[in-house]
Amino acid sequence: MTSSPATPAPEPAALWQPDEARVDAAAVTRFQAWAAERYGAPAEGGYPALHRWSVEHLDTFWEAVAVWFDVRFSTPYARVLGERTMPGAQWFPGATLNYAEHALRAAADRPDEPALLHVDESHEPVPVSWAELRRQVGSLAARLRALGVRPGDRVSGYLPNVPQAVTALLATAAVGAVWTSCAPDFGARSVLDRFQQVEPVVLFTVDGYRYGGKEHDRRDTVAELRRELPGLRAVVHIPLLGTPAPEGALDWDEVTAGDTEPVFEPVAFDHPLWVLYSSGTTGLPKAIVQSQGGILLEHFKQIGLHCDLGPEDRFFWYTSTGWMMWNFLVSGLLTGTTVVLYDGSPGYPDTGAQWRVAERTGATLYGTSAAYVMACRKAGVHPTRAYDLSRIKCVATTGSPLPPDGFRWLHDEFADSGEDLWIASVSGGTDVCSCFAGAVPTLPVHIGELQAAGLGTDLQAWDPAGKPLTGEVGELVVAAPMPSMPVYFWNDPHGSRYHDSYFDMFPGAWRHGDWITITERGSVVIHGRSDSTLNRQGVRMGSADIYEVVERLPEVRESLVIGLEEPDGGYWMPLFVHLAEGATLDDGLRERIRAAIRANLSPRHVPDDIIEVPGVPHTLTGKRIEVPVKRLLQGTPLARAVNAGSVDDVSLLGFYEELARTRK
Repeated sequence: MTSSPATPAPEPAALWQPDEARVDAAAVTRFQAWAAERYGAPAEGGYPALHRWSVEHLDTFWEAVAVWFDVRFSTPYARVLGERTMPGAQWFPGATLNYAEHALRAAADRPDEPALLHVDESHEPVPVSWAELRRQVGSLAARLRALGVRPGDRVSGYLPNVPQAVTALLATAAVGAVWTSCAPDFGARSVLDRFQQVEPVVLFTVDGYRYGGKEHDRRDTVAELRRELPGLRAVVHIPLLGTPAPEGALDWDEVTAGDTEPVFEPVAFDHPLWVLYSSGTTGLPKAIVQSQGGILLEHFKQIGLHCDLGPEDRFFWYTSTGWMMWNFLVSGLLTGTTVVLYDGSPGYPDTGAQWRVAERTGATLYGTSAAYVMACRKAGVHPTRAYDLSRIKCVATTGSPLPPDGFRWLHDEFADSGEDLWIASVSGGTDVCSCFAGAVPTLPVHIGELQAAGLGTDLQAWDPAGKPLTGEVGELVVAAPMPSMPVYFWNDPHGSRYHDSYFDMFPGAWRHGDWITITERGSVVIHGRSDSTLNRQGVRMGSADIYEVVERLPEVRESLVIGLEEPDGGYWMPLFVHLAEGATLDDGLRERIRAAIRANLSPRHVPDDIIEVPGVPHTLTGKRIEVPVKRLLQGTPLARAVNAGSVDDVSLLGFYEELARTRK
């Protein structure tokens, strides 16, 4: 008697499926048909076939992207990819171009239409036309040259998300200088930890900013930055709060006056465009240098093909100038898209603030954090009932994995109003200023999953031996170079810090530090950081899975889970909970937390202790700090466990430091 083969598990139903009209209209569909004719891409098989071709024929794919988006090379390239090794891949050797030239191209055809829509906490949009943006960039670039700024010099901005920041970035790129920025809620020490590494020659700064209905004066901080950055040749004052320029500073209106046509410096493809920074929680932030050409091509691909944005769209992402998503947002200009700049609190005057901005700006793609989506769900916000969001085609989330309940809530809120919402949970990193996996307008959306790996991104999940996995948890690895990978880290002359950050575990392959699962259908599940992995009885677990379950409970505002190897060989896994107002951590709540984890995950995920904390510490860009808390609990002194300037509220760390002492 023979047993019949096991019946495979049924394919889970998609939460959302694009209709035929949307698939046909998507830019990626048109790109595939065109690339099939011109470059031998597969005409059939949809996105999965296109992705497979894009990683198997990397040179051809990126050349096709350059041609499709009409990238203007001032001098031609010898070949697409010279050296293929990682690190050290050489893209488009011999080519010269300029990022800013491409970002301002729409001014020629649509001079009077809005390039930017600026919104503050009044929530009233103020447009900046393509012609006006181009004029300001031309005038400011000429002034930078007059100040002696040359290609390769660094230009810095201590600025909120305002049009002046975009103008300053584009003028810097036009000159061939290197942009770098921090948000004005960063304290002086945090800014100096970043800017002192790159030694800027110009500083653009505000006198203060408005947030949460209050004015925040930053003039003392600016004075400290000026004292501690001796290489500055000029400081440009932007009077957001209406104060006069301090002595020796130039005034914004004066340096952008005039009607000078922009002059775009042709620079090598791998010439630095900007410096971004890692969170710097355990030391000085890494100063990550990305190239003009690499960012240009990667962002054309992401924004034009994956986000499906064009001249008719309005692109709103809640961000600050201290986060890579601001740089990504500005690149919306590349596809002629109107970019929405919101400068204010995400929840002022109420939790629905971001939805109100999306309504008033007519956003077609609205990006936010998973945390904001979950906060809206908990607060009982009903966005489509309160606001006209009929123009939104896609809501995208990043910063952390969007929990399954977040997918369901977004879908149901829009479906109740008859809206067909594409939900794009995306994941990438400051390290590449882009996404490894996320939005694909022609694929279905499954709850808790990113739709697919990006085009030209050879995304894989590897086991410790470097074997690719499907349907199992593994290390997030990119097995082939991407154009926007760093050209180098600043002040890393031998490349050792760069190498050790990504290529130490798997030589020749980029290991990002996330646990992921790539499913049989090519979608991606993010489980959290692998460097803060929970490992109980040999089973690896992602912290994000626990957060998603625990934070469904209305009593839990936020949580933090740490796995600690004990000196005696044991393993301690505490769960720290920051409770909602009025909630109490009694035996009943503890048991509900344990039961929820046991039922939704496994008994192995159940923590040893559940401990109430006054708050969960985050990086300055809002990510939970797990590794430094683990170090504190292991007894590492605070000064060595964490860079205090990288934490949103360093006072919260005292609780964990004291807990480590009392547990000894």
